[in-house]
Amino acid sequence: MLDLMTTDFVGQPLWVWGTFLAIVAVILYVDLVVFNKKDHVIEFNESLKLSAIYIVVALIFGLWIWYDMGSDDALNYYTAYIVEKSLSVDNLFVISVIFTYFAIPREFEHRVLLYGILGVLILRGVMIIAGAVIVHEYEWVLLLFAAILIFTGIKLGLSKDEEEENIGDKWLVRFLTKNLPFTHKFHGHNFWAREPSTKTGKMVWHATPLMMALIVIELTDLLFAFDSIPAVLAITTEPFVVFTSNIFAVMGLRALFFAVDAILHRFIYMKYALSIILVFIGLKVFYAHFFDKVPPYISLGVTIGVLAGGIILSMMKTGGFSKPKSDSH
Repeated sequence: MLDLMTTDFVGQPLWVWGTFLAIVAVILYVDLVVFNKKDHVIEFNESLKLSAIYIVVALIFGLWIWYDMGSDDALNYYTAYIVEKSLSVDNLFVISVIFTYFAIPREFEHRVLLYGILGVLILRGVMIIAGAVIVHEYEWVLLLFAAILIFTGIKLGLSKDEEEENIGDKWLVRFLTKNLPFTHKFHGHNFWAREPSTKTGKMVWHATPLMMALIVIELTDLLFAFDSIPAVLAITTEPFVVFTSNIFAVMGLRALFFAVDAILHRFIYMKYALSIILVFIGLKVFYAHFFDKVPPYISLGVTIGVLAGGIILSMMKTGGFSKPKSDSH
């Protein structure tokens, strides 16, 4: 058993991976079962406190990486964590639209997001390990990722704000509602419920709006991962660092959803900040390939500085940092 736990798995012993997954399991259990056993609306202050807990745990875990793997991996972890958290802001907007479309009661939103973490663990885990293995075997793929990041960053910076799209017009939502047994009725906080079939009249399992929202959020997150994972792999190709930073960032950002949902529209300069960061990360890969490696502390400093500038300028332009008024879907 001891030999099995010390077996190497993509760069780290199995016990290290097991320890991280155990930490995630404990956090999710405490969040869902201890603090949020009863369904209720997550208010602004509670969301901030919950998010702060996730951030503190992520920062402490980074210190452990510093101790066990060294300062470079730790600084890359923090950089990847911040970049992933920033790139997921658009994901929060989409989640808000999905909740609105399926008319999810606010007291059930936290439950849907928390269970969504389980899907993220599996889907992103597979993508990250596969991406890291490919980059390790074919180094030129990293240059391709870098070129895509530069193109994406320029495109993001030059793009114009578009009107909100109706999520119901998306082929994915149409496909699910047409092919999956689906009821528009809510059955408490259950994801599945037994109702009479419209075809046979027999009692069969139907997906409730909570399950439909969960599925759409998971698949949407998968699409966002095709942008964010290459960005993180351009920072570091260490699978453990990429995976842990991704998971902590997604968990913490979804906890923060209830605080930032009402003020997402105020981050008017964030896309320009993200544009600069993506271009910087892409150029850094090319510079490292042809010249010399860029020190991790420079990457972390640039990332924090650009994001801080984007946030501060956005909030100053749109009315300061006052607490937003409560809103409902």
